[in-house]
Amino acid sequence: MKNLWQDGDVGGQDALAECVYGSRLIGCDHDLVLHGGGNTSVKADFVDITGEVVPALYVKGSGWDLATIEAPGFTPLPLDRLLALLQLDTLADTDMMRELAGAKLNPDAPAPSVETLLHAFLPFPAIQHSHADVIVALTNVADGEGQIRDVFGPDVVIIPYVMPGFDLAKVVAEEWPKQATESTTGMVLLNHGLFTFGATTRDAYGRHVELISRAEQFLAERAPEMLTTGAGLMSPAALVLAELRSQISELAGAPMIMSTHTDDAVAAFVERPDLASLANRGPLTPDHVIRTKRVPMIGRDVEKFGRDYTSYYERNEHRGRTELTMLDPAPRVVVDPELGLLTLGRTVKAADIAADIYRHTMPVLARSEDHLGGYVALDEGHLFDCEYWDLEQAKLRRAGDPPELAGTVAVVTGAASGIGRACASALMGRGAAVAGFDLAEDVGEAFDGPAWLGKSVDVSNAEAQVQALEAAVTRFGGVDIVVVAAGVFGESTPLANHDPEQWRQVQSVNVDAVAALFGAVHPFLACSPVGGRVVVIGSKNFPAPGPGAAAYSASKAALTQLARVAALEWAPDGIRVNTVHPDAVFDTGLWTEELLAERAAKYEMTVEEYKRRNLLSTEVTSAKVAGVVAELASDSFSATTGAQIPIDGGNERVV
Repeated sequence: MKNLWQDGDVGGQDALAECVYGSRLIGCDHDLVLHGGGNTSVKADFVDITGEVVPALYVKGSGWDLATIEAPGFTPLPLDRLLALLQLDTLADTDMMRELAGAKLNPDAPAPSVETLLHAFLPFPAIQHSHADVIVALTNVADGEGQIRDVFGPDVVIIPYVMPGFDLAKVVAEEWPKQATESTTGMVLLNHGLFTFGATTRDAYGRHVELISRAEQFLAERAPEMLTTGAGLMSPAALVLAELRSQISELAGAPMIMSTHTDDAVAAFVERPDLASLANRGPLTPDHVIRTKRVPMIGRDVEKFGRDYTSYYERNEHRGRTELTMLDPAPRVVVDPELGLLTLGRTVKAADIAADIYRHTMPVLARSEDHLGGYVALDEGHLFDCEYWDLEQAKLRRAGDPPELAGTVAVVTGAASGIGRACASALMGRGAAVAGFDLAEDVGEAFDGPAWLGKSVDVSNAEAQVQALEAAVTRFGGVDIVVVAAGVFGESTPLANHDPEQWRQVQSVNVDAVAALFGAVHPFLACSPVGGRVVVIGSKNFPAPGPGAAAYSASKAALTQLARVAALEWAPDGIRVNTVHPDAVFDTGLWTEELLAERAAKYEMTVEEYKRRNLLSTEVTSAKVAGVVAELASDSFSATTGAQIPIDGGNERVV
């Protein structure tokens, strides 16, 4: 492990600034910390509003990630109160967290780490804690303690696995005087991770680097990592993925995002002859079960996985300290020799976190199994305790309902601008993952975040459109919602000057491409766990065409009929198809300031008056259209199909 500490980058002279910097150094190394894992602290004075100096512990707060933590992410607590709590014989974790919340010197600070009392006890000003891959590779074997002693000798205190919280702090308090010496630079918690400490965070970080480096050298000599070569697995058939996602979502009782991974590292793991045995042993550290469940699903027998999970719950339910609510029994990780690694979650972020964790899990499992005497995880009872921890159950009870479209996947055409972009934004705002198709090359940058996949594609190219659909299914697991917003207007041309080439171009994009899309997307919509939902962006020009717009008006009429036929044909599959007819939506690429001014002048109106030239005297915006589209894609319209809804402020020619 390389020491990355640079004094000039610390960003402050005080102990807390140094702790922030050191925390970020270990937080940015995914071989040490993943997604909110690990914690750090520093003991320093807190000066209250009266000027009184209070000896305090600044400890990482809940909800903060070490990779990006800032000073407000550390919670100051009075040291004397923490040490007093440690004098108790017993203390339930829920009571401990209540006491810690009441002791905060800054009431606006986040809830402190559940390992706060352990940090308070350790007799050093600065502490760093990680879940380093190389440490758990050494501990998760039959004789983990002996192996740690071989690597580190007397330089570390070794603590058997105890669930984080009050009980762990008490065990450390008992073991520390028995094992610690003047040469002690760290502490290893079996099946958990590494603590290092020092007079400063710089010292604690340096010791982390030194101990991790020793572990790396030992493993390099005794347990070399397997080299992976090749191109990975063949890409699975998209429909196979969508059908599996549907089955898993049914077991979960809610739609799930599912991401597919088939690279060579994944291939090397899933092709192991001992996959069924090895992958069933358990996670690297118990806190992973919250993200990945105890074991992955091996293969595709969803019903069996559900039965096995229910049996696991029933075997261990008696361990709960309070009344428990069984979590959904659906897998969060799937390993399959043909499909590769699949990860699931109610959000794309959750599925991606599960993927990150399991990518770190696979090489540790293989390394320990092949070179260190065999991988051994904690027994299922300890893992159950973590998965059904009082604190986690309390979080579930406090959590509100997820966004209404959480776990669903939408495809939006014409998503880089105008109505299409607004629809994509509205759907993501309601919790959906969105794959946006557009001719624009920068569609991938239209939105930030994991819930967005932008694909530059010419929708009039049927093959390219199919490839984009397959990419969406590989990324998100399926398709539940389709919004057809891509379209072109063409030049205003009277019929007397009919241009066959321009006519064909408009029909190709506005009608032919949609027919091709419908043919390709139907199987995915038919196996949607929530029932397929399609919303087509029509136009006022369908019921009320205008002169010079024959190609556009005819294409929108054909598109509307296409949607009506789809509604008739797809209803038995639970797919609903509805059309909206916007008019005078001026915040799109079709309208420039000059064109608006020209049209307004023609009607002897101001631009604002022209924008509101409808019965309700209201401006119709892309966002208003998108709001109706998103509502049609929600459960509010679960009994509506084949509908046509104007969004035009009221038009005399239509009404």
